Amino acid sequence: MKLYNTLSKQKEEFVPLVQGKVSMYVCGPTVYNFIHIGNARPMIVFDTARRYMEHKGYEVNYVSNFTDVDDKIIAKAIEEGVSSQEISERYIKECKQDMADMNVKPATTHPLATQEIGGMVDMISTLIDKGFAYNVNGTVYFRTRKFDEYGKLSHKNLDDLRSGSRSLLVSGENQKEDPLDFVLWKPKKEGEPFWVSPWSEGRPGWHIECSVMSKKYLGEEIDIHAGGEDLIFPHHENEIAQSECCNGKIFARYWLHNAFLNIDNRKMSKSLGNFFTVREIKEKYDLQVLRFFMLSAHYRSPLNFSAELMEASKNGLERVINAVDNLKYLEKNAAAEQLKEEEKAMLEEAAAYTSKFDEAMDDDLNTADAVSVIFELVKFANTTVSADNSKAAIRAVREEILELGDILGLILEKKAEVLDEDIEKLIADRQAARKAKDFARADEIRGRLLDLGIELLDTREGVKWKRV
Repeated sequence: MKLYNTLSKQKEEFVPLVQGKVSMYVCGPTVYNFIHIGNARPMIVFDTARRYMEHKGYEVNYVSNFTDVDDKIIAKAIEEGVSSQEISERYIKECKQDMADMNVKPATTHPLATQEIGGMVDMISTLIDKGFAYNVNGTVYFRTRKFDEYGKLSHKNLDDLRSGSRSLLVSGENQKEDPLDFVLWKPKKEGEPFWVSPWSEGRPGWHIECSVMSKKYLGEEIDIHAGGEDLIFPHHENEIAQSECCNGKIFARYWLHNAFLNIDNRKMSKSLGNFFTVREIKEKYDLQVLRFFMLSAHYRSPLNFSAELMEASKNGLERVINAVDNLKYLEKNAAAEQLKEEEKAMLEEAAAYTSKFDEAMDDDLNTADAVSVIFELVKFANTTVSADNSKAAIRAVREEILELGDILGLILEKKAEVLDEDIEKLIADRQAARKAKDFARADEIRGRLLDLGIELLDTREGVKWKRV
């Protein structure tokens, strides 16, 4: 398997540090609102990378954090008159729901920045002791020029940065040794959450968080670090500097970055009115359609989101689902049970599509080509398989399509239609659970209904529901 490494700017054969195991860190969202479809792209892309590696037999330790202390979280908390913790906990829960709806597997570990402050203080202390960081009036900065390889990921030169655009420089130049030095720890402002440290009551800088969480849950040296291309500089560049100066080891062997998502050929932004949350997309489409859309392009290619492309993705996904459903019908009505001798050649031909699928995924996780292979297999099934075939042969082709879909995280079996009376019974059970203050049971029923495509709306007139 070859992966495009941002560090070397070329495809490299993937060789893990430990045979049969993969350590992978993916930068997660800052939780101050519902996640948007730009957040969804790395979630889907790198979940698919994980699934493919597991398909190849690797044991994947997949860590993806939640940044639960940040200026935006604090601003949202002040706006609502609640604590920062309440904001972050609310949106972590909502994010996990959106991830589940997109069929993104939970990470092996989802660390929270606020629960790892002790490790951050320790790493900053080590960097100070080694001369890579310094304290000015309670703010701790990292000395970028002390790290000779600074800029190796983004392929930026320090002197070019210094003389170039000031937008690349970190604020607060007046008290820093160098304008390019970045913050590891900053003192609290009035009304902000804070933690005690040797330098001041305050909170960590953004970059140090991921270095510490990656080290704690994956080790000082990891196989893969991934995220959106907007994180290459300064976030990932600074992670490398901190981690390698602290640990004296290469931080990550392979750096993977997905390209931007545009809306109708324009950059997504609230000011342009083209900003969409995953929750808003869910009102119009099953989120499997969003996943299918995301995977229909190579992860390193810019992706354009539009209503027309989403409709095309919906139709494409339905075509695959209908083929699977048709095979299920054929299998049920086939007369012969056991595989016939003359069907072996047909199954060998079908199996060739799996090999072609693996070739696509081995070439830097080319999901666009992998999706095309699934369409080819569907065409083969539609034109070759009939009720004259044995149940065993039909089942084998159907299961092959399902397996390839599952590697991409696509659910290709039609949901069973739920009868209105069954929905009403579950709602009644939920109401009874709430009345008995058994809220865990009530949440469980709500989740079960959501899995069946039924969304509940608690209104003053009572509980209403709709199919989604």
